[in-house]
Amino acid sequence: MRYSAFEIARQALSGHKGWPRAWGDATPKPRYDVIVVGAGGHGLATAYYLGKNHGVRNVAILEKGWLGGGNTGRNTTIIRSNYLQDASAAIYEKSRSLYETLSQELNYNVMFSPRGVMMLAQTEHEVRGYLRTAQANALQGVRTEFIGPARVKELCPIIETRGPRYPVLGALWQARGGTARHDAVAWGYARKCAEMGMDVIQQCEVTAIRSRAGKVTGVTTTKGEIDCAKLAIVVAGHSGVLADMAGFRLPIESVALQALVSEPVKPCMDVVVMANTVHGYMSQSDKGEMVIGGGADGYNNYSQRGSFLHIEETVRALVETFPMISRLKMLRQWGGIVDMTGDRSPIISKTPMEGVFINCGWGTGGFKAIPGSGWATAEMVANGEPGPLAAEFGLERFREGRFIDESVAAGVAH
Repeated sequence: MRYSAFEIARQALSGHKGWPRAWGDATPKPRYDVIVVGAGGHGLATAYYLGKNHGVRNVAILEKGWLGGGNTGRNTTIIRSNYLQDASAAIYEKSRSLYETLSQELNYNVMFSPRGVMMLAQTEHEVRGYLRTAQANALQGVRTEFIGPARVKELCPIIETRGPRYPVLGALWQARGGTARHDAVAWGYARKCAEMGMDVIQQCEVTAIRSRAGKVTGVTTTKGEIDCAKLAIVVAGHSGVLADMAGFRLPIESVALQALVSEPVKPCMDVVVMANTVHGYMSQSDKGEMVIGGGADGYNNYSQRGSFLHIEETVRALVETFPMISRLKMLRQWGGIVDMTGDRSPIISKTPMEGVFINCGWGTGGFKAIPGSGWATAEMVANGEPGPLAAEFGLERFREGRFIDESVAAGVAH
């Protein structure tokens, strides 16, 4: 018999694998080999690859809200790997390649659509930058190319390439990039985790991290205390809060990143278009909605709401690039809490507390990295040391000045 992800989570809450409905003083605390804090895409992928690749299945995934209710359910679903730095291209290309067969692997349709992603060059500076990236991608084995305005217009006829302010001079094109269904990615991973005997426990907020002699021993939650041998913190914008519980600080800032969708219309755009200069990006969903994203708030906050300021800025930019959308009505708007590092690259690292590992700092580009991030984090947690994919993304790089600068690739458009 098959269960939905919500039914799986309900069973976990109601007593699966010895989890008590209510703990009394005489009830022994559950003990897990690994606790993963955060049941979003990255946390669930970490747990899944711990079981699949490393045989670690005595795992609990704790979520203070509901499964996939954070950034995983609040993004614009863009998947690409055309990053400049070698370490970035490696982990994002690993992720993109895993997305290709993820529906078959999870036996759950994540609706991966390799429709192609183009990043518009609308200044001479961008042209030079994207030509450099295309050359770097060729050396990295990532298939991208720089295309001219005529090819841009052919791929996306609704683009105005001769805009008076910022004409389209070309684009960096990745034909195997695309989109996927964000909720389905979380649900597919959650179902596989439950099939392996892991507990996905919702409405279970971590309030303290317990340790002895500098080594983690467990967590305190709103449902009681849970012991563990290892702890993985994978909570995106709230990473600094959990790190503070463990007694260390992170070089991140948490801000809201906003997006919106239009009313549904007939198919008019079958690629993803990103425009850094005018500050916006857009694709069309399977339901016909135009999925629109823009910039992050200019101040630190934990808001998950949109604002009129960003609607005005983003829509103004995109109407210039796609004049046909000027008559569309907005259907809904939202925000997600992203965690930004100084070099706009993630942190996959051991921490000062023994047995505690952290995955954070994905900034505006976390969804595309979910499979590769989970793969790399699971390898680090299982072996106690980062593997090849995660080795460059350690916390020590900020102390050593060894930055992985992706501010152009990930600063605005995903």
